[in-house]
Amino acid sequence: MQETLHDPYVRVRGAREHNLAGVDVDIPRDALVVFTGVSGSGKSSLAFGTIYAEAQRRYFESVAPYARRLIHQVGAPAVGEITGLPPAVSLEQRRSSPNARSSVGTVTTLSNSLRMLFSRAGHYPEGAERLDSDAFSPNTAAGACPSCQGLGRVHDTSEELLVPDPDLSIRQGAIAAWPGAWQGKNLRDVLDTLGYDVDRPWRELDAKDREWILFTDEQPVVTVHPVRDADRIQRPYQGTYMSARRYVLRTFSDSKSPTLRTKAERFLTSSPCPACGGGRLRPEALAVTFAGRTIADLASLPLTALSELLTKTATEDATEGTATARVLTDDLVARIATVTELGLGYLSPDRATPTLSNGELQRLRLATQLRSGLFGVVYVLDEPSAGLHPADTEALLVVLDRLKASGNSVFVVEHHLDVIRHADWLVDVGPHAGVHGGRVLHSGPPDGLADVEASATRRYLFDRAPAPAREVREPAGWLRTGPVTRHNLRAVDAAFPVGVLTAVTGVSGSGKSTLVGALTEELSGVERLVTVDQRPIGRTPRSNLATYTGLFDVVRKLFTETEEARARGYKAGRFSFNVPGGRCETCQGEGFVSVELLFLPSTYAPCPDCHGARYNPETLEVRLRGLTIAEVLDLTVESAAAFFDDTPAAARSLRTLLDVGLGYLRLGQPATELSGGEAQRIKLASELQRPHRSPTLYVLDEPTTGLHPADVEVLMRQLHGLVDAGHSVIVVEHDMDVVATADWVVDLGPGGGDEGGRIVAAGPPDRVARAADSRTAPYLARSLEGAS
Repeated sequence: MQETLHDPYVRVRGAREHNLAGVDVDIPRDALVVFTGVSGSGKSSLAFGTIYAEAQRRYFESVAPYARRLIHQVGAPAVGEITGLPPAVSLEQRRSSPNARSSVGTVTTLSNSLRMLFSRAGHYPEGAERLDSDAFSPNTAAGACPSCQGLGRVHDTSEELLVPDPDLSIRQGAIAAWPGAWQGKNLRDVLDTLGYDVDRPWRELDAKDREWILFTDEQPVVTVHPVRDADRIQRPYQGTYMSARRYVLRTFSDSKSPTLRTKAERFLTSSPCPACGGGRLRPEALAVTFAGRTIADLASLPLTALSELLTKTATEDATEGTATARVLTDDLVARIATVTELGLGYLSPDRATPTLSNGELQRLRLATQLRSGLFGVVYVLDEPSAGLHPADTEALLVVLDRLKASGNSVFVVEHHLDVIRHADWLVDVGPHAGVHGGRVLHSGPPDGLADVEASATRRYLFDRAPAPAREVREPAGWLRTGPVTRHNLRAVDAAFPVGVLTAVTGVSGSGKSTLVGALTEELSGVERLVTVDQRPIGRTPRSNLATYTGLFDVVRKLFTETEEARARGYKAGRFSFNVPGGRCETCQGEGFVSVELLFLPSTYAPCPDCHGARYNPETLEVRLRGLTIAEVLDLTVESAAAFFDDTPAAARSLRTLLDVGLGYLRLGQPATELSGGEAQRIKLASELQRPHRSPTLYVLDEPTTGLHPADVEVLMRQLHGLVDAGHSVIVVEHDMDVVATADWVVDLGPGGGDEGGRIVAAGPPDRVARAADSRTAPYLARSLEGAS
């Protein structure tokens, strides 16, 4: 037998990326390797920041000579040497900007295959010309319906939506759809200048005036003379008028802010496009059928139903069972099989990706990789079990094994205990987070971790114990929602207890997030609602932990009070990296510069002048207790808590961040470096530091995603503390150990998509664990018993 020439190990020497402490580790190739450790321990720094980053750097270097001059700017990972490293493919949980045109079909390339099927093997009307595949795409000029630009729906509004209270005047805010603050005042001032009465109640204005104000497409420009305030001078300016309808439609279609888009959507009605009937295509494309259906009909079917239809057509329909049709349908069925294998058969090809969870998106990409036929590469995956019900995790393990069996190495950053147990090799990083982590505690078969006392993972993997007995809290009342009809929910009525911790469970796609989304502040019994999601706290390095929590305002004020700052006349703005003055102008205070790479996503590199400090040299001459503003931003939360111990305003913010287990993060850590779970806990900490006067309903969607079991315990202490303080908490959750500690469980299902959408069981955990037709029940029962 011929010996393999390549080194069977990826050998890392001297890895120092982020908090890694000069790590040396050998990791086997052609194996399923799982990286474990508490949040912030350095496992992602090793898997993604070092191993994948080095593979990417080598790829850049091989693309073209021009790329070599960019490598230094992009920055090689801080590592001495890596040998035995094959090409790598990264599947992370990050999503791109929401795009209504991106769908399950486009992500998986199923749309391409469907379009080819209709182009080559579709049934055309007599005399019709055969169409290219582009004509079946709503995202091309050749295919998109001209009336709705290929979106399938048209949006409009009405006077009733735009002006909910006609007794108010325009100055009092009658046009609720208009923006607040200066922009709204500007529109009112422009109307006043144009001669409209902004102080009369809306209902008393002439009908033709109301029509023009709300719906005109005109955009007159006038000179506005604002009313002068006593304390400031306001000069005349040129103001442009925009009708309420135009403003709402523009905001909804163009705004990058999810908050503004959501607000605009409240004032819009949505209906199928009358020209294409929601089919999104031109009439000539919708006239072509396969198996008696249009491409829009097939794209709206759940993938399992689509596969069944194609299989049946290929075997039974002789008129369309040509060789071409058979080849194309067989290819489609095979592509669909890899998606359904990952528990996503309930999705339809036309399902928009902004409506998918991060976990669903990553699994779609994983399914695409399975079909790619690559071998000899390292797949680096970021928590592929995120958003997966325990019943679906078993299918995921089969897929990971298939990737490995195809001749690939599979490196997975993971917290799910079932995935960890399934690994061939375990790399446990720790023992704790930040400066207290960054060491490899164990690299070897999973069983070997049992002897590593310092490992935080060991206890959860080997020392399983029954969930501690705790008294289930009694509800103080009930919140009733429904009937909810949205996505796969059909007139579902639900009751959520007040004053307790409720877990909403069910397989992926069963309707959990949709049901919880029906909880609004308008609901009877909800005094105050706080939704804590995993969306980023910012999309550029300019946004960070200190700015989001308000801690930065306190820090800047302390710097202005120093003797040096007072002597120089520095105000608080001098210590902001968001305005000119004290910041480094080369990077405009970001600390990074964007590096554009042809044919590749742009990336960030440290600023060549300030080297990431964000400030100019003069600003950095001011010190607070020996530290510059840049050095303060470089402190971890844990270190900063000691540094600001005698500053109550700062200490309170830092204490809440410590309480949710984020002591390892740096104050100035850019938002782009934070995981979804970290962003969610920062939001929770920001909320916890506020004084709570009225009972609040907290809604969290999968708060344990990205958390090690040790961090989950810290988070759950906080959530139970909120309930003990008189608030209500509802979590959408797949972690059965968390569900076992809840007071009430609402389980949806039994399946996903059309097979779900109803409440299967509701009650205390021990009652739901006995529910006969619940797919959650056996896993919850196992957790309550403490079995592995």
